[in-house]
Amino acid sequence: MSHTSMDPTKMGIGRSVAVLTSGGDAQGMNAAVRATVRVGLYTGAKVYFVHEGYQGLVDGGDNIKLATWESVSMMLQLGGTVIGSARCMDFRAREGRMKAALNLVKLGITNLCVIGGDGSLTGANQFRTEWSTLLVDLVKAGKISDDEAKTSSHLNIVGMVGSIDNDFCGTDMTIGTDSALHRIIEVVDAITTTAQSHQRTFILEVMGRHCGYLALVTALACGADWVFIPEMPPDEGWEGHLCRRLADQRARGCRLNVIILAEGAMGRDGKPIGSEDIKKLVEKNLGFDTRTTVLGHVQRGGTPSAFDRILGSRMGVEAVMALLEATPETPACVVSLSGNQAVRLPLMECVQVTKDVTTAMAENRWEDAIKLRGKSFENNWNTYKMLAHINPPDTKSNINVAIVNVGAPCAGMNAAVRSAVRIGIIQGHNMLAVHDGFEGLAHGNIVPITWTGVSGWTGKGGSELGTKRYYIISLFQLSLYCQLGLSPLLLSPPQAFMGGLELVTAREKYEELCIPMVVIPATVSNNVPGSDFSIGADTALNTITSTCDRIKQSAAGTKRRVFIIETMGGYCGYLATMAGLAAGADAAYIYEDKFGIRDLEMNVEHLVQKMKTDVKRGLILRNEKCNANYTTDFIFALYSEEGKGVFDCRKNILGHMQQGGTPTPFDRNFGTKMGSKAVLWLTEKLKEMYRHGRIFANTPDSACVLGMRKRALTFQPLAELNEQTDFEHRIPKTSWWLKLRPIMKILAKYNISLDTSEHAHMEHVIKKRVSMPAPLMKKHKEEVEEEEE
Repeated sequence: MSHTSMDPTKMGIGRSVAVLTSGGDAQGMNAAVRATVRVGLYTGAKVYFVHEGYQGLVDGGDNIKLATWESVSMMLQLGGTVIGSARCMDFRAREGRMKAALNLVKLGITNLCVIGGDGSLTGANQFRTEWSTLLVDLVKAGKISDDEAKTSSHLNIVGMVGSIDNDFCGTDMTIGTDSALHRIIEVVDAITTTAQSHQRTFILEVMGRHCGYLALVTALACGADWVFIPEMPPDEGWEGHLCRRLADQRARGCRLNVIILAEGAMGRDGKPIGSEDIKKLVEKNLGFDTRTTVLGHVQRGGTPSAFDRILGSRMGVEAVMALLEATPETPACVVSLSGNQAVRLPLMECVQVTKDVTTAMAENRWEDAIKLRGKSFENNWNTYKMLAHINPPDTKSNINVAIVNVGAPCAGMNAAVRSAVRIGIIQGHNMLAVHDGFEGLAHGNIVPITWTGVSGWTGKGGSELGTKRYYIISLFQLSLYCQLGLSPLLLSPPQAFMGGLELVTAREKYEELCIPMVVIPATVSNNVPGSDFSIGADTALNTITSTCDRIKQSAAGTKRRVFIIETMGGYCGYLATMAGLAAGADAAYIYEDKFGIRDLEMNVEHLVQKMKTDVKRGLILRNEKCNANYTTDFIFALYSEEGKGVFDCRKNILGHMQQGGTPTPFDRNFGTKMGSKAVLWLTEKLKEMYRHGRIFANTPDSACVLGMRKRALTFQPLAELNEQTDFEHRIPKTSWWLKLRPIMKILAKYNISLDTSEHAHMEHVIKKRVSMPAPLMKKHKEEVEEEEE
């Protein structure tokens, strides 16, 4: 499907869009509703709230209300859904759907955006499929005229998946999942401290009746000893295996055991496995002091994470565009996320694959169920198995792998180190920790690091190894230590990227530096070339967002107040831009998007006009190095002077609090997978480069950056990334997130152009599942072959 460029501010003129939330609530739904309303209004369309989900659609009346720009203000930071949700039996009957159709036709609504789970979206598709026959029946009953039926002859449906379980196939993350993980990890961290004090075993039951995503990612993020998920029941005799594993961990010096259980966990015999069953087993066989905690609906509550706010906002924009670009021939679609890319997928294909998972589980095809959940789920499962269920081998590889943290510390570094160390030990390597960065490497501050030496590191912020920004060192001195047979694994901000390039260049002079190297991006600034995301950036982003929430609350209380907030990032505007999206900022000044005095004047005038509405507050973000002359003090003084008599100003410089704190679930999980993948890559490279009794690596692909690029983790040679780097400002020459800046400005009510040609094309979920099991593959074979031709 190709998109023609047209004026987006006129796309919706004469059209009406309705938005509803259905099924279980999820944090981030409000962000999706807010974006749908504001982008709909931006296009010139009328936008309606449907309160109480499908029940409101059936009942009509005051349940369907016209939305305004101001009516979605201060929604971003609220959990749940402010327009309400309800399970609706009436809509399941044709009579109920006729009432819903009548209500929509009378208001001229022919575009419906549904935010909910697979049941809600399946209901929406059925409604769309029946639409023409419902209109015929309404005309026969005399409830609508022929002209009304003709005007509303077609109903467009677009879905956004709101579900904390992440149980909808076709999308990496559903709205609400990341926030639910935040709630779970907060509890796990709290439980860990009390469990260590008393040497206890804790069993934590999380939501996930049919999907084990929350349990699996929680297990990875907290380094759990065991996880039970519905997709992969434990093998026969698991009871003995579990007890041996717990006893082994205690014998190694661990003071606590953590077991994560999805509520839908079951054995191979199909019988449920409950937290009390596991507790009795552990107490009887091991005598360990054991406690259980069932989280329940606390996982649905609380403020949405930065990720869910941005996800909801991006999906809301994409949903409106998909609705307004749809034709009668366009199938009902769901907008979702793959990597960092927005995608459109045929709704019923996603629903079918989701049902196929349930079928695979019912038929005991466990491996198929894991695969059908998608690549992300499968990677998580494989990483968990490697870290938790494989004992170190008896034979050693006689290879030394050194881990170096370079540059400023950030949350998630320790999770990556823990994963790298344990995977390295599993591979038979001697793992060495280098303290204090490259300086420590040059001065021989290198010590062995063991399996238990990294216990409990996933939840620790900062860098346990110690790190320094200084990276220009004596290459001769460094080469002497590399004679030990080190193969460095570098955890990096840009300093390690540049230091890595320096090491690669020095290979010509120092043969000892001809060893495999890999750089893992780890910096709050998210400015490492070769990767769309860096470890630590998500934690910093959530810190900024939660601070902005508090500041906005203060501004809302005092009225007519504008806050100017300075964020970190060096010359990279990622944090300022994404925090602007997540917190609902009026502007975000960054180095990559040049601005001048005219732009500042326009922003001030925009706020002056805003103070005339019901929303009497403002939030301005400024990246620390966005402009040498337009400093935070200058912008504060300008706004104070120009806004005199209309609003007053306050400023906040957030500083190093952005580098601190415990890592978010995303950073823990991301760091764990990156550390694991990096060591496995090093192992393969070491085998390739081993010749004549020694390791010799001097090819460009033997020194790489491991990064997330669009939808996959990829290894890119440092030398190739040289051309993509602005070394003076330590930023990549191109950044994917810059395309999101127009969304932030539109949601802040700036009348700017949105490039509609950049929006997602319709894809097919079946094509992405080419590794499907044979019975399912056969069912879709013809469709896949047609698509590939």
